[in-house]
Amino acid sequence: MKKIVVLTGAGVSAESGINTFRDADGLWEGHDVMEVATPQGFAQNPHLVLEFYNERRRQLSTVFPNAAHKALSALEEHYRVDIITQNVDDLHERAGSSNVIHLHGELLKARSVKNPNAIIDWKSDIKIGDIASDGSQLRPHIVWFGEDVPLLPKAAETTSMANIIIIIGTSMQVYPAASLVHYAPLDSPIYFIDPKPNIKASDFNNLRILQGSAVDKVPTLVSDLIDRAL
Repeated sequence: MKKIVVLTGAGVSAESGINTFRDADGLWEGHDVMEVATPQGFAQNPHLVLEFYNERRRQLSTVFPNAAHKALSALEEHYRVDIITQNVDDLHERAGSSNVIHLHGELLKARSVKNPNAIIDWKSDIKIGDIASDGSQLRPHIVWFGEDVPLLPKAAETTSMANIIIIIGTSMQVYPAASLVHYAPLDSPIYFIDPKPNIKASDFNNLRILQGSAVDKVPTLVSDLIDRAL
């Protein structure tokens, strides 16, 4: 069975109604990124940071997987599909995708501030005083700026074994996630789906650009790939 690796970014979740954290002016929901997405910001004002992610978590319960999420799930009937996402929501899983690598963490998990491996499921607000098994404060299981991306090696290895790569709703500007495409086998076709593509077909081997929204272009591409597998 051929292996498809899908790289997804904020553009996929945005079409379900999830706010993309970064606004046009560079602020994250009105906050400087250093305030709400760094270890230093958390140390300085944990209440602010916890509430920032509490709001994101609450919003997540009000949205649903879109046509792009559902189409990617349908691919699993004909291909081995691994999704590597920069998104911290659970919409891929709720759509039925089985193999999802969350590079930047997950909103519905929490972890110890002292032990990054002490991770638990957590669907409600995180408050000051909520503690991990080691007795330390819980924090969102989110990879903040300046922190290591622990799943990057696994994602790179997964990409290196892809027969087909699909990139959806990401600017390919956020590193280290953007570096993953360089691990793709030279002969593997790459499909890039975005309303405003910022790369050219000549930028990568076997690159095909599909300009448009994820909900429009992903189901069409998936249908084509399934036809080829039959």
